[in-house]
Amino acid sequence: MSGETVRGTIAGLGRRANPAFAVGVVAISLVALAYATTVASIQQHTYVHVMAGVLWTGTDIFIGAILGPVIGGLEEKQSAAVFERLTPKTAFFLPSMAFLTIASGIALALRLEIFAHSGPWLALFTAANVIPIFLLLGWRLNAYSDWRWQVPFAVGTVGSLVWMATTVGAFQMTAPAIVVALALVTILSVQGFGFLMPGEVRIYKEMVSAAPDTSVISAVGQQNAMLGGVQGLVQLLLIADMVYLRWGGFGGLL
Repeated sequence: MSGETVRGTIAGLGRRANPAFAVGVVAISLVALAYATTVASIQQHTYVHVMAGVLWTGTDIFIGAILGPVIGGLEEKQSAAVFERLTPKTAFFLPSMAFLTIASGIALALRLEIFAHSGPWLALFTAANVIPIFLLLGWRLNAYSDWRWQVPFAVGTVGSLVWMATTVGAFQMTAPAIVVALALVTILSVQGFGFLMPGEVRIYKEMVSAAPDTSVISAVGQQNAMLGGVQGLVQLLLIADMVYLRWGGFGGLL
């Protein structure tokens, strides 16, 4: 895995997704996050967080529960053709919505002051996400021996562990619903960035290879669709936890 390959993969996926779509969905997500966390009211911040979550969850459920079974009934070439069109767009859309949902949600919890003792918990949350995601990326992209993987892995690992070490003395229990939310988001993040994203990269590389193997594209695509369905189910659990948080002990604050 080289820097040129990474850039080429992102650019290639962008071209196949439609450059306007790829740039637009990433830019809109970043602008929405910046707006929600700076000048937006609490209601507007909540709207950004909820709508991003709706788009993320809805897309995963649609792919896993409806599109996946339909594609599963197609012939290999037909199935591969669908994933060749679908994958470049989901490669930009789903990570953008996931990032926007998670980042805006954490910022909202801090803003509403319902995330007690957040420092140590965010340090633990960061390490629990960064380290497994990098390890999975290195494994699935066969990059353990590449310094371009080793450097960010080392920085992310050392940085998150140092953060944990400097905050562990202040560690105290926070709201149980917040703990559940952090655990569920960790599952979603590790699965999404550690399994789904490398699968999309593998599909793209097969698509642009000298002799594309439709059986590989179809198999990896269907695996990703199934994992997308699992993501959707975990997201429904997360929504249930958020409803409890909204109408439970902190109902009067939200």
